[in-house]
Amino acid sequence: MATTDVQNPPSPTTTPLRVAIADDHRLMLDGIKRALETAPDIKVVGEAMSGEEMLSLVPRVRPDVVILDLRMPKGDGLTTLAALRKDYPDLKIIILSMFEDSEHIDQALHQGASGYVVKSINPLDLPSTVRQVVEGTVYHPRGRAGESGSAPAASAGHPGGLTDRELSILRLVAEGLSNLDIASKLYVTEQTVKFHLSNIYRKLGVGNRTEATRYAYRNGMIE
Repeated sequence: MATTDVQNPPSPTTTPLRVAIADDHRLMLDGIKRALETAPDIKVVGEAMSGEEMLSLVPRVRPDVVILDLRMPKGDGLTTLAALRKDYPDLKIIILSMFEDSEHIDQALHQGASGYVVKSINPLDLPSTVRQVVEGTVYHPRGRAGESGSAPAASAGHPGGLTDRELSILRLVAEGLSNLDIASKLYVTEQTVKFHLSNIYRKLGVGNRTEATRYAYRNGMIE
């Protein structure tokens, strides 16, 4: 059964996150856009098919977040990252890549990427991933650089494949805190909490807070 926790629309006063995306494959570009636009508080404000196009796009659309394909013509992801980081130091930049080895991840993060996402990510997870990056939680496809295995970001060892942030929110839910209380405690927006809850419910195969709490106790996620 669906819960209103994840269905309530954002407040009219909520300012959507402005995201610009770059990928040299139109199919991938369209897929990223569709995935992001499932989130009511994310707005795709620009698209580019090369690093060069993105560099000219950013000053015109003023995004909060830029998603860059690692391999693109006329300025690959890292080259474009360096140029954007120089001119827009506060801009959040996510590298999107098919590579999930520690060498590529470490190189991107070392050069200033705010996050690193592999293209095998579930499209349903992309909006919350963008949110994690904006919150300051560096996101990459392993729990820590160089970790063996291929588990999703920060999910190794957590039942259901939850990220560390999702597990923290689940524990606060089990304590009886409301979405607003959780948002205040974690210094994030209430809508961000709702997105995380949506992912928690989906990953655990539950439909509401009560079922999620029961799952957490049953699987030893909460003492």
